[in-house]
Amino acid sequence: MPASCARCSAWAGSSSPATRSRCDAGAGRPLMRITRLQITDMRRYRDLDVTLAPGLTVVRGPNEAGKTTIQRALELVLTRKATSASADLEGLRPWDADADARPVISIDFEQEDEDRIHQGHLEKAFRGPKGHVRLDIDGETTTDPARADELVAELTGLPTEAFFRSTASIRHHEVNDLARDEAALRDRLQASISGADRGTSRAKKKLSASLGELNARGMKNPGRIKVAEDAVAQAQSALEAGEAALAQLEKDREVLVLARGRRADADGVLAERRAMLEKARAAERFIAERDAAQERFERYRSAVAVRDEIAALEDSHPSANALPVLRQIVLRLRNAEARIRELRAMLSDEVRVQYELGVPEPTWLPIAVVAVALMLIGVVTAIASELRVIVVPLALPLGIVAIFVGIFVALFAFRQRGAASVFQRQKQMRDVEIDRRLRGRSQLEEELRLVESDTAQQLEAIDLPDLAAAEELLSLEEDRVSRIDVLTGQLEGLVGREPSERLPELRDQAALEIEQKTHAIEAIGPIAREPRARERLEVEVRDAEAELERVRDEEANSRARLEANPVDAEQVAAHAEALAVAREQLALLRRRSRVYDLTMREIERAEQATMRTATRFLEKHMVSDIERVTGGRYRRVRVDDQTLDIAVMAPERRDWVDVTTLSQGTLDIIYLAARLGLVRLVTGDRRPPLIFDDPFVTLDDGRAARALELLKDISHDFQVIYLTTSDRYDGAADAVVELPAPSDVDDFAEAEPAFADV
Repeated sequence: MPASCARCSAWAGSSSPATRSRCDAGAGRPLMRITRLQITDMRRYRDLDVTLAPGLTVVRGPNEAGKTTIQRALELVLTRKATSASADLEGLRPWDADADARPVISIDFEQEDEDRIHQGHLEKAFRGPKGHVRLDIDGETTTDPARADELVAELTGLPTEAFFRSTASIRHHEVNDLARDEAALRDRLQASISGADRGTSRAKKKLSASLGELNARGMKNPGRIKVAEDAVAQAQSALEAGEAALAQLEKDREVLVLARGRRADADGVLAERRAMLEKARAAERFIAERDAAQERFERYRSAVAVRDEIAALEDSHPSANALPVLRQIVLRLRNAEARIRELRAMLSDEVRVQYELGVPEPTWLPIAVVAVALMLIGVVTAIASELRVIVVPLALPLGIVAIFVGIFVALFAFRQRGAASVFQRQKQMRDVEIDRRLRGRSQLEEELRLVESDTAQQLEAIDLPDLAAAEELLSLEEDRVSRIDVLTGQLEGLVGREPSERLPELRDQAALEIEQKTHAIEAIGPIAREPRARERLEVEVRDAEAELERVRDEEANSRARLEANPVDAEQVAAHAEALAVAREQLALLRRRSRVYDLTMREIERAEQATMRTATRFLEKHMVSDIERVTGGRYRRVRVDDQTLDIAVMAPERRDWVDVTTLSQGTLDIIYLAARLGLVRLVTGDRRPPLIFDDPFVTLDDGRAARALELLKDISHDFQVIYLTTSDRYDGAADAVVELPAPSDVDDFAEAEPAFADV
């Protein structure tokens, strides 16, 4: 006898009608039961090994004991791909794990069907792209992640993780989250109504695939209609291109003839402009050379005049003596005249001499030294105080005072120096007077005679009567020499070191060059007289070159287009035939698409009717569970066909009310019943394990007991894993797994009191 039949026989004596009905309904359906769960490197578990009962297993532990980690581990191992690189997997690593540690989850399971019990093992290592999976069922091993997930989905009836959390994996704060994977939920609702619906789903998938194959618009995998449209467009484009190419061929020939004519015209214009430009450049060069010759002629002409003036001045000096000699003679005469006046004065007047000075000689040098010292001391003190080299109170004011005192002392020393100078002059005069008296009058007379004799000889040598005439002659000679020097400098500025005898020859050569360049300019013509002719012609030549380059490009492009146009009439006719065939094929595909689309709409209308049947089925199965847990308070349930919103008949109002208006405990009961109904309905002939994270936390003791009795009955048809912090469910469990509380404490609180202060 198969295991499922034996279990039904054991439950046949149960007094609960729900138990017997569920045994009858679950007989022969594949049932998956997890017998062992192993977790490595996931949250607080570095290594966990848990044995689970085939019926109701209560996993009990305090907060942070790891109950949610067990639920999450079961969700991941049953639905998540091992090669997933989702960011939430990084957050599942233990806090004290190595950097390369990643969660590894494995389960041992049994699958019961009508024939026998199949043993299996599933292990997933979540290491991102390097993750791996191993699925063993009856000795057959699968390591391909996609294939393994597909087989597990067939075993459990859970297509995705979101679907699992919307149905069979229930958290107490997510009991009402029915729309987590709405699309998959609706598909499974429709597929669970009857076997005929599965054929409809397959037909719909085939029609959808066919419509997608026909109507896909992607660039990588285009549909057949798009391919046909592209073929029509290509054929149309090829035909239009062929016809345009034939017209373009004739047009290109005409354009080439015109381009050749424009190129010949541009060549002629450019040659003419270049010739005119050469003439303008030659005229500009001749004008520049004529101007340079004119400038040389003027310089040499001026230089000849200056040279002649210098020669005339050289030949007519006022004095026969050279200027230095004449200056020496005049200087001696001046000195002699002064000595004569002095001697005559001494001989004509007796001066009384005071041999004793009335006052002592003033002293000024020590006073000046003291003044300089005071000023230096004041400057040094002020600078040192400003730079903080010395820190003495009132250093800066004292330094300034010292400077001013030094200045006053220096002024006094300067005054004393003036008095000393006067004293020295008086002393010298006294000494001279004493000397005169000592020499005697005879010596003065002899010296006077000698000085007068020397003066007469000097005047006789220059043939002048007196010093005034000598002074006048010196002035005239200096003016003459100065004028000669100015003219000599002017001559050097005009011709440099050029010999003066060649100046007339160079002047005549420049005049000849002026005449030659003038004739050359006149020979060029009117262009030579036009101002800025060269600039205008250079612009015109550049424009002509650009125009020539442009017409050459036009000619080359026309020739290239002509040579690159291989079209012929036969090819264009072939494109026209291909276009007709492509249009016929496109019309056929579009008719097929319309037929498929009409069929799809009919199937969707049928599915809507099926959805209504599904919601009625769900209402029927929810009623008994809600009535049982609420003690008969709510006996009627209504589920919306489109939104799956749930309403119950309120006995006080005798009207339908939305469940969201009820208390949280009642709301949790209704959504739990909905979840159980959905699991029975949408998993079809599969029986996945049910995982509950304390959904009865908001229930009172009476309702919690009735809800637990309901789960106990469900555990005959599904494996139930109940996670809780309370021990009030232990008596009804087939097995109890107790998790220890975390034992680590913060030992650093006393060592770091600063954090408490902050």
